[in-house]
Amino acid sequence: MADKLRAQQQLEALQARYIGTGHADTTKFEWTSNIARDTFASYIGHPPVLEYIALGLGEPREKVRAQMIEKMIQPVGKPPEVKLQVSEHDMKTVLIMK
Repeated sequence: MADKLRAQQQLEALQARYIGTGHADTTKFEWTSNIARDTFASYIGHPPVLEYIALGLGEPREKVRAQMIEKMIQPVGKPPEVKLQVSEHDMKTVLIMK
């Protein structure tokens, strides 16, 4: 029992420290955004890979780096709209994602 508690505490500490690890309530949009940001960060953090991408695009390395940093703001587009819907059956508020 103590092992399960310790594992749960370690998972919670990991999730609190690193946003990209996700949790049960992580939406598809949040998950894909984190993956895309991690990918761009990896490309930017590894100069040979960044140079390879820049060479393939035919652009200067710093220009490609700046473009990737810009893409990290909203890597998969705008967030989906959240609508509140009140159920008539039991009058509980439910979040509906488009």
